[in-house]
Amino acid sequence: MGTLLLRDVRPLGGAAVDVLVQDGRIAAIGAGLAAPADAVVEQGGGGLLLPGLVESHTHLDKTLWGLPWYRNEVGARLVDRIDNERRFRAATGHDAEAQSLALALAFLAQGTTRIRTHVDIDTDAGLRHLRGVLATRERLRDVLDLQVVAFPQSGLLSRPGTEALLREALEQGTDVLGGLDPQGIDHDAARSLDVLFGLATRHGVPLDIHLHETGEEGVRTLQAVLDRTQAQGLQGRVAISHAFCLGDAPEGVRGALLDRMARLQVAVITTGTASRPVPSLLACRAAGVPVAGGNDGIRDTWTPYGRPDMLERAMLIGLRNNLRRDDEIAAALECVTSGGAAVCGFEGYGLAPGCVADLVVVQAETPADAVVSRPVRDLVLARGQVVARGNGLSPLLQSHLSTPQARSSAG
Repeated sequence: MGTLLLRDVRPLGGAAVDVLVQDGRIAAIGAGLAAPADAVVEQGGGGLLLPGLVESHTHLDKTLWGLPWYRNEVGARLVDRIDNERRFRAATGHDAEAQSLALALAFLAQGTTRIRTHVDIDTDAGLRHLRGVLATRERLRDVLDLQVVAFPQSGLLSRPGTEALLREALEQGTDVLGGLDPQGIDHDAARSLDVLFGLATRHGVPLDIHLHETGEEGVRTLQAVLDRTQAQGLQGRVAISHAFCLGDAPEGVRGALLDRMARLQVAVITTGTASRPVPSLLACRAAGVPVAGGNDGIRDTWTPYGRPDMLERAMLIGLRNNLRRDDEIAAALECVTSGGAAVCGFEGYGLAPGCVADLVVVQAETPADAVVSRPVRDLVLARGQVVARGNGLSPLLQSHLSTPQARSSAG
């Protein structure tokens, strides 16, 4: 990987320093570092230095990124969107490998070097979409840490045979087991959670459960998840994506849930969506609940919205939570940097000697300024390699641009 010296950057808005990178890791940070004879020298121009951005919840297999516009005429119910997507992908022969590669490269160009992606596992498609995303993970393994979640998007109990497919997906190399609305979709939270926790325990993987359920139903399901987390000793191994019930629960109920989640280190992964009640970022942080941020789907049959820009997602989380102070906006940024890395378990993350050299340079005064302004990514390093400049991919990655969709995403 060689040696690289990044001059004149300000880590998270601090004093200007140089950063020496060797063999893909940060070797030293300090003012006026001497350049080794074999070092490539990059000028940071006094820019703000961020660690590589983290996407904690997306769906690379679903995206239509770079494809012609999809006319969305889908019904409003969750099940409408699930059924429509399954029919669309079967009818079009949707290529999850090409599309996941296109979006992953677009994320890299915007400074995201670590991604947790859910991948649909169902009895219609089997493991086809998974194989495509696993191929993308292998293809980009030198520049992107891609964590794959086996996700029963069409339901677990409602489609017999899904449990066996999830088991096979875990055996084939998925990193995390996903779940979906154990009561709202599977209509039997107890049995659904028994299956999910049983699989996770047997295979030694973390759990990430989509919980769209709201009100008392959502609260009951969340309490059941916490019961099983405690009983099976999975503290720090369970995340709740969306957790909308925390956004509309009475204050006393919410406080008790957050306190228990903090004790069990059950994390919240939020998108900051404007369409539903969301967990309060500041309340979660005050209680000690780990919080990460993600886009959810980007340009797919569910939604036309979204971009592979985690600074934009931090801004949307900040807006949804009415964050205005600089320290509060910096907390939104943490959802897509250190908080995301901690929740997902990405190792070697940060801006300290010994950390993996995933680095982003932008022209901004402070972290809050970077979130609000969402400036061009002047320079992106992944494992010490320059992978992007000015929001465009470097020549290093051109060999990965083998599909029309990938080429359009890089531009």
